[in-house]
Amino acid sequence: MIILNEKEIQELYEMEQALVDLESMLHHKAADKIVNPPRTVIEFPEEDGSVLYMPSTDLDEEMMTMKAVTIFPNNPSRGKSTTQGIVLLSDAKNGDHVAMFNASYLTRLRTGAMSGLATDRLALKDAKTLTMIGTGEMAFEQALGVLAVRDIKEILLINPTKEKAHNFKEKLRQFGIDLSISIEILDDVSEAVSASQIVCCSTRSHEPVFNGKDLLPGTHVNGVGSYLPHMREVDLTFLQRASKIVVDDLEGATEEAGELIHAEQQTDWSFDTIHGDLMELVVNKIAHRENNEEITFFKSVGAAYYDLAVANGVYKIAQKTNAGTKIEI
Repeated sequence: MIILNEKEIQELYEMEQALVDLESMLHHKAADKIVNPPRTVIEFPEEDGSVLYMPSTDLDEEMMTMKAVTIFPNNPSRGKSTTQGIVLLSDAKNGDHVAMFNASYLTRLRTGAMSGLATDRLALKDAKTLTMIGTGEMAFEQALGVLAVRDIKEILLINPTKEKAHNFKEKLRQFGIDLSISIEILDDVSEAVSASQIVCCSTRSHEPVFNGKDLLPGTHVNGVGSYLPHMREVDLTFLQRASKIVVDDLEGATEEAGELIHAEQQTDWSFDTIHGDLMELVVNKIAHRENNEEITFFKSVGAAYYDLAVANGVYKIAQKTNAGTKIEI
């Protein structure tokens, strides 16, 4: 078994390869080669925390995974990461457990790559301004996913804790983001979203984080922070304005996408209005952006087959490069 920690994975595996691996996996899903049982979620209300157990199998790759990830937003005050997890990768031909990886970076990376794939097909081709609402752990790879598919010239940061926003800006610069890209920290959400062609929401908010009426025609929004029924990042006005709503996984969205569940319960909005899922978008079963006026939305709650795609991608590279620690169990 190969063991890789977060730093080792970061040295091996980056956004560009994650985009390739996710797209390949979605073609396998289109061919009915993905088996994805429902995930199990256990909540810890006193900590606003949760643990998720997520299995999946790719019959084409003959590999399977089980991810266990915990999300405890109070952890930074304890000197710990908000998100912690492991991925167990197994051979579907014989059941051998071949690798175990730190899942924190992989979870962030695959979520950013999912948004990248959606943004590439739904955002304006000439989009130049990106607003990041929320600059916590999930946000950095969201920015990388967008930067991989669009020639962004300006990034606007919104976060209630200014220190986190400044740290995020510094992290982008240290990563090597082109110095020609302007990065600004704003206080006014309305000012930011009304100046942007792409908006990424990476919060655990229980209430909408911007007013849907403030968006310009042609804006694309990625919503990845709310993954439980009681969470919401976008409002009813935005959902009513959005002409194309794409989800990462339809079954997961109907159970866990809080803003969509709330809209169906409180208004005449229906899940029937969803344009399709990311697989259908990537393999061209449904239309991409069709004009410059459309407002579009990609909603992600997470699904295990996305984790499988990146875990298998890391495993292939680790085998070729002899990376990681080898152990016998």
